[in-house]
Amino acid sequence: QAQLQESGGGLVQAGGSLRLSCVGSGRSFTNYNMGWFRQTPGKEHDFVAQIGAFSSSTYYADSVKGRFTISRDDIENTLYLQMNSLKPEDTAVYYCAARSQYRGTHNTPASYDYWGQGTQVTVSS
Repeated sequence: QAQLQESGGGLVQAGGSLRLSCVGSGRSFTNYNMGWFRQTPGKEHDFVAQIGAFSSSTYYADSVKGRFTISRDDIENTLYLQMNSLKPEDTAVYYCAARSQYRGTHNTPASYDYWGQGTQVTVSS
């Protein structure tokens, strides 16, 4: 059974950094586009970033451009999100997700086939 598991969340002061990891198991995700979303209570999943299969391309939400960097290590079946210059409005549960190539769009949660359980990121002011 294919699974994704996030780690690396925590509490950090504004201006600080965190690095999230997402390890895949049960199958290789090399051929999948991989994304990060975040969610706050009562709201839908918001797109954060996506990296294409074989690191072909990257997309970022405007709110994180220049501060967050998405990357992947296909040998380790792991996805990363380096988050710098964190702001209180970045506080959310962060989810990694996998999307089959050519399916849907990068910023639509319904396009993704696999989801992790989420990791909490809290940025204090």
